[in-house]
Amino acid sequence: MTLTTTPGKAVGDWAEAPYVVAVFVSASLVFLLQPMATKLVLPTLGGSPAVWNTAMVFFQAALLAGYLYAHLLQRIADLRVQIGVHLALLLLAALSLPLAITGVTGDPDPARPIGWLLTTLLLSLGAPFAILSATAPLIQAWFARTRADRNPYRLYAASNLGSFLALLAYPLAVEPLATLDGQRLGWTVGYGLFVSVLLWLAFTLRRGASATPRGETRSPALSWRERGVLVLLAAAPSSLMLGVTTHLSTDVASAPFLWVLPLALYLLTFVLAFRDRPWPPFHVTLALQAATAAVAVIFIAFRTGEWLLLVATNIAAFFFAALLCHQRLAGRRPPSDRLTEFYLWISFGGVLGGAFTALMAPVVFEAVWEYPIVLVLVGLARHWAKTPLDRVEKIALLLAVPVALTPPLLLEMMRYNAEFLPGLRGEPLLRVSAGILGTAAVGAYLLRDRAPLFVLVLALMCWSAQHISRGYDWAYSERSFFGVMRVARTPDPGLGGEVHVLMHGTTLHGAQSLNPDQRCRPTLYYTPQTPLGQAVQMTQARAPDTRMAVIGQGAGALAAYVGPRDRLTFFEIDPAVDRLSRDPRWFSFISDCAEGPVMTVLGDARLSLGDVPDDSYDVLIIDAFSSDAVPTHLLTTEALAEYLRVVADDGVVVLHLSNRNLEITLPAQAASQALGVPALHQIYFEQAGGQGLAEASTEALILSPTEAGIAAFRADPRWRQLAETDVRPWSDDYVNLVGALWRSFAR
Repeated sequence: MTLTTTPGKAVGDWAEAPYVVAVFVSASLVFLLQPMATKLVLPTLGGSPAVWNTAMVFFQAALLAGYLYAHLLQRIADLRVQIGVHLALLLLAALSLPLAITGVTGDPDPARPIGWLLTTLLLSLGAPFAILSATAPLIQAWFARTRADRNPYRLYAASNLGSFLALLAYPLAVEPLATLDGQRLGWTVGYGLFVSVLLWLAFTLRRGASATPRGETRSPALSWRERGVLVLLAAAPSSLMLGVTTHLSTDVASAPFLWVLPLALYLLTFVLAFRDRPWPPFHVTLALQAATAAVAVIFIAFRTGEWLLLVATNIAAFFFAALLCHQRLAGRRPPSDRLTEFYLWISFGGVLGGAFTALMAPVVFEAVWEYPIVLVLVGLARHWAKTPLDRVEKIALLLAVPVALTPPLLLEMMRYNAEFLPGLRGEPLLRVSAGILGTAAVGAYLLRDRAPLFVLVLALMCWSAQHISRGYDWAYSERSFFGVMRVARTPDPGLGGEVHVLMHGTTLHGAQSLNPDQRCRPTLYYTPQTPLGQAVQMTQARAPDTRMAVIGQGAGALAAYVGPRDRLTFFEIDPAVDRLSRDPRWFSFISDCAEGPVMTVLGDARLSLGDVPDDSYDVLIIDAFSSDAVPTHLLTTEALAEYLRVVADDGVVVLHLSNRNLEITLPAQAASQALGVPALHQIYFEQAGGQGLAEASTEALILSPTEAGIAAFRADPRWRQLAETDVRPWSDDYVNLVGALWRSFAR
């Protein structure tokens, strides 16, 4: 980079170095703090997408507070005083280091977790995060004051580049290589490094700049209309970032690190938009945004198919929608004397968009509808051509509207006329509807320069797709803080006819036959042939008054094993799951099949087990490793020690380890080795040809405090001893998801 100022005066690269290093380091610290903080606090709430989204709203609000402080600090004319105030506040915030999660807020209430989470984050790390967040706009303002010949907005791209790289570095390098204590210590060292860089910058400014402005003329104030446009352009990408995270985690794939990708791409769009020469060119962004949005609104509704294709389609649509909005923002940058106000309104928009998606939408919508709604409305940021429609546009409009409405019309005609297209029901109708809406998408693309008409066609397509998919995907839907729970009704000959299936996103949490003869038959992972079913039956054979417990309630299938002298306790974090599994309209394992008492303890299992006396259970099943997010705190050495504490000396702990994306058996085995307790492993494969929902392939590890407790299982050839592993056991201080993902790919 060659730095040239006024004619006859050249300045080397070193003159800008303190500014660039300061914004880069501060942004890196901010975005290393976010995943580290959520890793510290989120296990108590299960790690669902809503927990991450709520935490993101907190970080956005703290960012807004920092930007407001930076804006107000600019009212101090003397630059040296500004620097002194900021350094003093940085040192004051350093008193809270190293970072730790406060215990003053107690344990969260699973029925009202949002207030607890926001309050805990505020008290634990609000001060250093807000002060660090203020650094980017402050340094840009100082740069504008001292380097009037240069573009200060370039530093915003450097800031977001630091954020982007730090966010990617956390799961790929920081988490696998450092314990949480090591991360906290390293972040504290980084904070000290940043203060040193700021002192370097302060020394540079003191030597090379005047303390007060040199009679500059203030540019006109931003109008309220302009402020409103800035807020809306910033709110849409923020909402989409959280919305696509929830949609992908809930309706497409429960893949690890899926939450990091949208945030990383969100930051990348800022880097691209605020470069000296934005890339890609704006006309290219417009074309790609129109194409990806038109395809994505169809796939949002249809949850079947190749999940990699669905992820790629939605991520592309989100990326180009965010890039469109951010390029619009970059094009509306005011003069540098209004720089901090510009960032303040952008930050305010980010908070509004995040709050809409994370806090309001789960209350208002029963499914993840906020994402397609905002994706469609982003089309209003496109061109509003005022010239008359040309011939192609007229034809596109006249064809796209009726075509977009055709799938719901077909559905209603078939609903009231059984002989109308009898072969086009269920999955065939979904495929045909997707094809029809694809034709409408072409019409929408041809109208891409007519923002209102483009949005109209997308809205009709989106409504049609949602209407069709809802008619076939589920019979009941309920949304809680922890996710969207759905009950589907589907035929299953192996279970004697219609079956109710409990789904949490793409994961099955239980199934029950509606046939009276099959109604109390345990299904999926709990059928008698699976390791979980074996463990219950073998324990009952040894202990007639069996005390059973399960972490993860699902549809309550284990209750079918409860005899008149047995008792069962479920530990469940989501109150909605407990309500559905106890409602005889949907599932009756608990209400009708159990002969003994069945109780539910709501809340995080690690916290709840702390109140359970020693030797309380004969068998404890941990069935929480196949949900949308892997609750890794349930698989640490400390967690296994707690499980072994609450079972009898001859009791057993069964870890259900079936997982589509992560290899978590070896860390569990390593934890059992570290504790020095006996453990056996089994993988059960469902019968060739499949049994529908009657059974499911299952992987499990069984532990016991003593060899006596596991002796009967050791005599069963289905259970085997695993060879010792050198994989590092997970702990409350260390988890390596990258390693688990790599082993899953390699096997």
